[in-house]
Amino acid sequence: MSLRILNILFLFLILITTINAQTKTQSGSWSVNQSVSGFALDKNEGERAVTIEIKFEEPFISKPQIFLTTTQLDASKEANQRFKIETISISRDGFIIKVSTWADSKIFSMSGYWLASKE
Repeated sequence: MSLRILNILFLFLILITTINAQTKTQSGSWSVNQSVSGFALDKNEGERAVTIEIKFEEPFISKPQIFLTTTQLDASKEANQRFKIETISISRDGFIIKVSTWADSKIFSMSGYWLASKE
């Protein structure tokens, strides 16, 4: 093999490695309210939760890290606002957001953004 072909192959390998090493991210918004199936955050007392499934537009090569934010909360003024937002069942294809509340808190709606990132 000539030196020129070896150099081209070497540059090609560097390019492929660099492309694969770059961080891949996807993002979107999430929202839960009374129109979501199983929504009971505004009813009764005790621990209650609702989940929503997020599918990535393009699957990741491996499981990404997920970051969540909250941008909106509509809750009853008659009790303390207690809530927890977490990711469960993270995979290459998507994840599930679980929104929960407890005690006498009543949440009518919540929304925010998500970011999935994999280096």
